[in-house]
Amino acid sequence: MSKRRGLGRGLGALIPTDQETAVENKGNGVRTIAVTDIQPNPHQPRTVMDDTKLMELSASIREHGLIQPLIVTQEGEKFTLIAGERRWRASQLAGLTEVPVVVKEATPQEMLELAIIENVQRADLNPLEEAYAYRQLMDEFSMTQEEVAQRMGKGRSTVANLVRLINLPQNIQQAVVNDEISGAHARALLPLPTPEAQTAAMNQIIKLGLSVRQTERLVTNLLATEKPVARPRATLPPELADLEVQFRERLGTRVQIEKVGNGGRVVIYYYSNDDLNSVYDVIVGEEDL
Repeated sequence: MSKRRGLGRGLGALIPTDQETAVENKGNGVRTIAVTDIQPNPHQPRTVMDDTKLMELSASIREHGLIQPLIVTQEGEKFTLIAGERRWRASQLAGLTEVPVVVKEATPQEMLELAIIENVQRADLNPLEEAYAYRQLMDEFSMTQEEVAQRMGKGRSTVANLVRLINLPQNIQQAVVNDEISGAHARALLPLPTPEAQTAAMNQIIKLGLSVRQTERLVTNLLATEKPVARPRATLPPELADLEVQFRERLGTRVQIEKVGNGGRVVIYYYSNDDLNSVYDVIVGEEDL
């Protein structure tokens, strides 16, 4: 059974990578249009642009011109960006009145997919922007996490873990956007049961400069100190207590081992469907995309 390939593997075919390529394609897709005839991609996932880097790119374009064409789709007399918004904005700052473009037909879904791919490949999206972009694909185009992963050329657990960041409190999301903590730090906070507990742990991360691994241990220790509301829990043998800690670290969520006679049970807690999917990926393993 054939599988749909991720667009991320073919984006390079859409965008010439240097001036020589652009010249070779001059009569075959590359054309010059007024910069004012272009409007931004309404599905652009990036919400933050570094002003310093934008000015640096503008200076380069002012000196050398726009070497790499923008990718646009045509709507009547106007054009809408598919990929290249940073270059388009920098071209305007550089005073260009015309820019080279490659005109492509694209549906709204394809416009969003290509904008995501371009930004992800250039590492221009922060983890929250990437997470909300994937969520937008799911919500607006009824795509599953697995379908998004296939289209983006990523693993399903990668997409699932990013989308889970949306469940975090707004202050922690903002800390990721501000680069105070990484997306991996934020993801490690997800097993904590309340926004207050997550925020307190985040403050510890920032104050102490904890690594992601240290953050995972902090969260494991915090979960281990939670007091049960039912009957007191029997003390586990040291080897089972150590195994319980290993389960928690590996699964990234609360795990309890309960010994009953010669047997017992392992209880795995999850707090959302995305948590359950992540546990599934660790235990069963990702499907070969």
